[in-house]
Amino acid sequence: MQTLVRTPGRPAAVLVGVGVLLLAAVALSLALGVRGIALGDTWHALVDPVAGKVDHEVIRGQRVPRTVIGVLAGAALGLAGALSQAITRNPLADPGLLGLNAGASLGIVIAATAFGVLSPMGAIWFAFLGAAIAAVVVFAIGHGRPVQLALAGATVSALLVPVSNLLLFRDLDAFNQLRFWAVGALAGRDADAVAALWPFLLVGVVLAGFVAHRLNGLALGDDVAAALGQSVAATRVLSGVAIVCLAGTATALAGPIALVGLVVPHAARRLVGTDHRWVIPLCALLGPILLVAADVIGRLVKQDELEAGVVAALIGAPVLVAVARGRRVAGL
Repeated sequence: MQTLVRTPGRPAAVLVGVGVLLLAAVALSLALGVRGIALGDTWHALVDPVAGKVDHEVIRGQRVPRTVIGVLAGAALGLAGALSQAITRNPLADPGLLGLNAGASLGIVIAATAFGVLSPMGAIWFAFLGAAIAAVVVFAIGHGRPVQLALAGATVSALLVPVSNLLLFRDLDAFNQLRFWAVGALAGRDADAVAALWPFLLVGVVLAGFVAHRLNGLALGDDVAAALGQSVAATRVLSGVAIVCLAGTATALAGPIALVGLVVPHAARRLVGTDHRWVIPLCALLGPILLVAADVIGRLVKQDELEAGVVAALIGAPVLVAVARGRRVAGL
């Protein structure tokens, strides 16, 4: 049975500080890139745009949509990672390592190649179905055990990712439409994707907030949680629905971005302890910071841009190695 670590310091102050960092990341995302734009001009582009001014058109037409997508997808991945680690009590769990991202990706690829469905609203249902099937398979193989779940998720991902790539490479039209999305990028999507998908993200966020206090009981063990009057099965089912909604939405928005859901919960627990009433909202802020920052770094390190999914993986890989080598992770 695990011990619930008390929240250190003042978590409300941490949330405010991280919120300020998120605002700073958003400002940098709007101002920085291949074409640098002063923060003053960035502000005027948002509140008082001038028709025909190139800088204003770049910000409103390109950078605002990709920044909003980064914020939404980052929040979804951070929350999905926190829920995955909580219900499995596995520090290696996240939607990518559990195979959910691969399942959602395969669903979207099948929608594009087999049915010609490329719109976000149409593809999201295929993403949900793929993520749900992958989750059922992984949990059936892993039997809820941490190590087995990680191995099952890695196996499912290893099987599904090549299938997705093969289908894309055989359909050049679909590949051209999804080439940015396939590597995990915030570019190549517009405001229509956000308008179509935000309700599904909202469902996942609401469910995550609803189960947050229940996850504290689950961390003490199933028997203790049941003795406290909590329905363990209901908590896991609601969390599972939330994870599918969040992972499916993030994948439909930004593609199969890996390791964000792994890194963010570890950082959140180090900042506010293991009380999920604080961990959950903090992950919703840290996820966007990581993904938006990765996108900004990718714009600056290469003239023709390095995709956010690649940069996020480079950031998350050392954390995965550290956790896999058995370093102590608070609360898990």
